[in-house]
Amino acid sequence: MAEITAAEVAKLRKLTGAGMMDCKKALVEADGDMDRAIELIRERGKAIANKRADREAGEGAALAKVNEAGNRGAIVVLNCETDFVAKNADFVGVASKILDHALSTSPANLEALKESTLDGKKVADVVAEFSGITGEKMELSYYEFVEAPMVVSYIHPGNKLATIVGFSKAIDVQAAKDVAMQVAAMNPVAIDKDDVPEDIRQKEFEIGREQARQEGKPENLLDKIAEGKLNKFYKESTLLNQEFIKDNKMTIRQYLQGVDKDVKVTAFKRFSLNS
Repeated sequence: MAEITAAEVAKLRKLTGAGMMDCKKALVEADGDMDRAIELIRERGKAIANKRADREAGEGAALAKVNEAGNRGAIVVLNCETDFVAKNADFVGVASKILDHALSTSPANLEALKESTLDGKKVADVVAEFSGITGEKMELSYYEFVEAPMVVSYIHPGNKLATIVGFSKAIDVQAAKDVAMQVAAMNPVAIDKDDVPEDIRQKEFEIGREQARQEGKPENLLDKIAEGKLNKFYKESTLLNQEFIKDNKMTIRQYLQGVDKDVKVTAFKRFSLNS
């Protein structure tokens, strides 16, 4: 049987991120063969991840970033079971590495990201192996991107909430970040009222109509009252019509007009682990 040195154990730990005892055990079982030891740790990691498949992974990190060109931004969300692991630097590092990979390779959707290759392995396998190391269920649950002439990102402290916003042209960076923070704080459903999906529009109209009926309003006035409530919904829930959180005397539309009258918000994405 090969003699296992501390240097070999340390090397395997650096390569896999597994604990010292797990590394030593894998090297002993592999009779000192480093490649086989790596495979053993990966296999055990996947086995542990599979055992935890039915657990709830409600914690995690929601991260957003923009590429160097400033024209593509992405959000990824890596889930785990506990807030303790979510705050761990290694966990956040794995999520950040996946985000950087997503920005550089531009996968079309979440499944494509999971199937893409990172450091010689599928991203899904990277997550499974790290799950085995930590002993918690982990899941790459969300990935979205925005492409535009200018894209900005915002991560709320604590890595629980992230946004990206696209603009039709380059504007003052702070102004763009103000809009990204607005999206984070106010959770709009669409950019403008004409962008609200029809199912949401109909649902809000019916809610307004039923509220008016419950208040005892005349039947022939229900539609008019519902329209009024719908307009209030547009004001509160569409980005350009919301009051600016830094100055409620103006809307986001008015704020952007003051920055650059020609700029338009082209898209936004938002993810919160707490909602």
